[in-house]
Amino acid sequence: MQTGKVQYVFKGFPLERIHPQAFRAAEAAHCAGEQGKFWEMRAQLFANPEAVSAGDFLRLAQEVGVNLARFRACLENGTYAARVRAALAEGNRAGITGTPTFLLGFTPSSGSSVRVVTVISGAKPFADFREAIENLLAQL
Repeated sequence: MQTGKVQYVFKGFPLERIHPQAFRAAEAAHCAGEQGKFWEMRAQLFANPEAVSAGDFLRLAQEVGVNLARFRACLENGTYAARVRAALAEGNRAGITGTPTFLLGFTPSSGSSVRVVTVISGAKPFADFREAIENLLAQL
């Protein structure tokens, strides 16, 4: 059900100190996203953490069903490098140090940045999210 009260925005935060190819993997997900397969590629990348080479990215892209020539050109051209860098910078400014991290808050009617009220760090059960969202909605 869409109520217009909650919006989910995903931004990558590739931690290269843990996974040296994380930045490149984030680019690969965006390149697959050009063809409507972002979430499928992201799932493949997380399911195959040992996939770290350009060849591995191509194999996974083929498995999710993207046009490989378009995907390869996107990855080789660094089409999404600036977007991934910008998301990293935004996360750093927000004080994020690990993943997953969820920022919950309000977006002013002016459309400017979210005013963060609650931060949930780490993998948490659904009940934690429900409680945090219900608390936010109660403030409307």
